Amino acid sequence: MRIGSMKRPERVAVIGVGILGSSVGWNLTRHGVKVVFIDAGQPGEGVTNWSFSWVNASNKTVRRSYFDLNVASMAAYQELARTIGPKSWWYPRGHLRWADDPVAEAKLLETAALLTSWDYRVEVRTGTEVRRRLEPALAVPDEVPVVFYPDEAWVHGRHLVGCLVRLAVAAGAEHRFGTAVRDISTHTDGAIRTVVLSDGSHLDVDVVVNAAGPSASHVAGLVGRHLPMRWEPGAVTRIECAQVPVHRPMHAPHIEIRPDGDASVVLHSREIDALIDTGEDSAELARLLHESARRVVPDLSNSRITQTRVSNRPIPADGFPSVGALPSVPGYYEAVAHSGITLGPVIGELLAAEILSGKRDGILADFRPERFSP
Repeated sequence: MRIGSMKRPERVAVIGVGILGSSVGWNLTRHGVKVVFIDAGQPGEGVTNWSFSWVNASNKTVRRSYFDLNVASMAAYQELARTIGPKSWWYPRGHLRWADDPVAEAKLLETAALLTSWDYRVEVRTGTEVRRRLEPALAVPDEVPVVFYPDEAWVHGRHLVGCLVRLAVAAGAEHRFGTAVRDISTHTDGAIRTVVLSDGSHLDVDVVVNAAGPSASHVAGLVGRHLPMRWEPGAVTRIECAQVPVHRPMHAPHIEIRPDGDASVVLHSREIDALIDTGEDSAELARLLHESARRVVPDLSNSRITQTRVSNRPIPADGFPSVGALPSVPGYYEAVAHSGITLGPVIGELLAAEILSGKRDGILADFRPERFSP
């Protein structure tokens, strides 16, 4: 199927069943397409489950087109929650951010002003107001400016993926979980023909969606495509507590904290990530994250570390998503992005529409796969 054609795909293989793969596959099944989900693990158990899972556009101001794409996906989340129901995965409670030094604080307020000029909802409050109205458990100084983004959210990624996969399977989708892709063969004209799995089985398909996250470069290589990716590992820790003392995700100085259900909290820090390549073991990374979190939320002092994972983030070399068809390989599409949690719904909609119609949406113009082509 070539770009611009209107031929309907017979069968689509979605490789990688995290937030992006499940979103694309579910949207395709809604239009009656035969989809087969393929994942070396289980759906939603990879980087989707080990992400800070923060839905936002406030951290996406480096390029206006990237900001606009993230805003579009925030709106798509609202529609998705109405369509499939928000239970167990959707938590639209806003996001807090503050700093502890003058330079970082000035940059934070400068970004807030820019976002306001772009019609993005921003509220600047004091630490006192935040404790009184939003997060009473925080140890934030009284007069420190805290930026509140009321339209942001967090998502339980594994639950959302599970929901989308169940809906897709109920609509006729197949799955091959716990099985890796060993090879992808093509016809003499270069178009996708067959996916070969590690169990020896062959799947005849005419479209492949590469949503393989950190393994996306390997999958691309199976069709002769060079997809340059960054090496940027991150450590995420889950801690268990009798009662979760915070209600929304937050970027505090030196630590990121969000709720993760009724009895768990997720911790992450870019500063701690910088220690990964020094050889620091995951137990020590977790201890440092927990220590930082307790300073911000003293009620976490009695919590205990339950799980820590170091994962490589799926980031194309220039930092932006790679989404859409690759003209040189008919039937091959990419859905690779670091901000997969935020971008899942909009990429799912847009890529499914492109696969079905061959038409390219202008909002993805800056994020096309061919920008990496030789």
